[in-house]
Amino acid sequence: MSTVKTTDAATQKNVAAKQHMQTILRAVGMLPILILIGLMFQFLSGYVDTGNVSQAFSSGRFLSPLNLSTVAQQAAVNTVLAAGMTFVILTGGIDLSVGSMLAVSAMTALIVSLLPGVGTIGFGILAILAGLATGLVFGLINGTLISAMRLPPFIVTLGSLTAVRGIARLLGQDQTVFNSDLPFAFIGNGSLFGVSWLIVIAVLVIVVSWFILRRTVLGVHIYAVGGNPDAARLSGIKVWAVLLFAYGASGLLSGLGGVMQAARLYAANGLQLGTSYELDAIAAVILGGTSFVGGVGSIVGTLVGALIIAVLANGLILTGVSDVWQFIIKGLVIIGAVALDRYRMSGGART
Repeated sequence: MSTVKTTDAATQKNVAAKQHMQTILRAVGMLPILILIGLMFQFLSGYVDTGNVSQAFSSGRFLSPLNLSTVAQQAAVNTVLAAGMTFVILTGGIDLSVGSMLAVSAMTALIVSLLPGVGTIGFGILAILAGLATGLVFGLINGTLISAMRLPPFIVTLGSLTAVRGIARLLGQDQTVFNSDLPFAFIGNGSLFGVSWLIVIAVLVIVVSWFILRRTVLGVHIYAVGGNPDAARLSGIKVWAVLLFAYGASGLLSGLGGVMQAARLYAANGLQLGTSYELDAIAAVILGGTSFVGGVGSIVGTLVGALIIAVLANGLILTGVSDVWQFIIKGLVIIGAVALDRYRMSGGART
């Protein structure tokens, strides 16, 4: 009898320890991992340059203000895409078409900017609006197919990934479209009080997304739909409207990402631009603590996840890692993110 009680006590202790660890993971998130990765690359970049272990950390280039600014700018577009992806994944869905929507939006913005007397109005405001509207329209199409016709999000957005990519190529006739006098180039290459516009826009997107998710009824409904769509429907929540918003927001922010990329490059290519961006966005969301099953996650976590992806890319370049290994490491990070999500949600630890 005492053996049974001892076993029960040990089991309860293990369960309590596991739940405690999950609570810590949800509260702290991946921020400590981000810091550790940054410190690691500071040491490795210094060691690559000096070959001296004792001087490696102090000689590292990763934590220099210039490089940190570069990392933040590199993370900006993925942060914007990942914010939209957060809305979608919180509802229990997925959007594989964000990279293609980014490409077609960038292409649209550039084409409009080249129209005589149109693209130059108000620093290219019409071109910017055209890019945003393009992303929004395709996002709403995805949302309508998923919410009204009850089609699986994976299948719908997988089809959109290919179809929208084809439209982007058609718009540019499979050629790269350039505009050396791009009126909204300041977005990709200018700054506001010394801070890159790319960073400013990404921060604003995070702030607005946080407000929607944490301070509005719509945010409550998004979490409810992701937690249990049937219960949400029975409680009076218009699930179709929530899904339409989520995919519309993903499309709109993909359009914004397209405008940002076009502004950085003064160009767009329907075949290559935005390729695999959906993987980076999904990885950022999952690394940030949002669960694939929906109903659990935060936009602040998504920001941390996007920074981890950017830090990895930047740090691997600084340390001289080849492109081949960069792809391998990024793939392992995505697998690790899914494994972490499974661990976080094991044992029914949903919040």
